[in-house]
Amino acid sequence: METLEQIKTRIESAVPGAKLEIIPNDSPSGQRSLLVDNRSAVAVATFLRGDAELRLDFCSNATGVDWPEAELTEKVKVKKVVDGVEKEVEEVKKTSRPGYLEAVYHLYSMERKHGPVIIRLRTENRADQNHLPSLTPVWRGCELQEREIFDLYGIRFDGHPDLRRILMWDGFKDHPMRKDYVEPDDYEYEPTPHDEVLERVKQHQVPEATK
Repeated sequence: METLEQIKTRIESAVPGAKLEIIPNDSPSGQRSLLVDNRSAVAVATFLRGDAELRLDFCSNATGVDWPEAELTEKVKVKKVVDGVEKEVEEVKKTSRPGYLEAVYHLYSMERKHGPVIIRLRTENRADQNHLPSLTPVWRGCELQEREIFDLYGIRFDGHPDLRRILMWDGFKDHPMRKDYVEPDDYEYEPTPHDEVLERVKQHQVPEATK
């Protein structure tokens, strides 16, 4: 199979205006992925499925990722005058990274027997701009998996044929796989906290004497 760099180059030729970025992976698997801009996502997906060399006809897995707002630090070298002499010194640079959500798709070719090629779609933020284009029209196997991502992470997939909760009930509030999700102290089926739930309640419950 072609390298990710080669695939990226061919996508850019086939889908004019597509914005692509190769995302590194420092884990032992080393599986890099391709971040695709949302406007071009369906066109890129259609190319990956239909291209004669790639024929990525099977989406084995689609999952969500929550990236809350974070402060990033990196070491940079800058030139400064120290004791009248210009020297290169190391400083810590801090930047703020806005939060966002991602949908990650693992693609294989059943016909060509190769893969995976991993693509990512990224929302603008974790609040009101949480929409992504659905890839279910390209890979029908994404239908239930995108519903699960919507249910657990809150990503809204535009163009999905049946976007509704699949694990939680319709009246459920929030999205349980968000990293800032706070589990309730009790549930409808157990209105009085017990055991581990009771201990969690005690950690933030205001004592009667201080009310």
